[in-house]
Amino acid sequence: MQNTRLNSLIATLGRQVSQELVNPWRRLAVLLIALLFGIYLGIALSAIAGQLAYWDVTVAALILLGGEVISWLFHGNRLNFRRSIAGEALYALRIGVTYSLFLIAFMLGS
Repeated sequence: MQNTRLNSLIATLGRQVSQELVNPWRRLAVLLIALLFGIYLGIALSAIAGQLAYWDVTVAALILLGGEVISWLFHGNRLNFRRSIAGEALYALRIGVTYSLFLIAFMLGS
């Protein structure tokens, strides 16, 4: 691939962001934001699937498949995903979605 100005700009931006996220407090902030967004996403998905009753099984299967793919990537160590901030944030998002679905199930009593 040619080294165009856009490629070099994106590569430089990626290096700067990864250098900024080495700080433990910023890393913790990113993980907390991912966890809270996962909770929001789980509540939104369950509300949408609850309104349209014929989407229940499909949305449940997609959430299960997404969670398993994230777990496979995180625990598989093929891409060294566990040590990257993107991998940790994606795993925190998965934990947030799972937590929100359990929370909604307990609120509904089912």
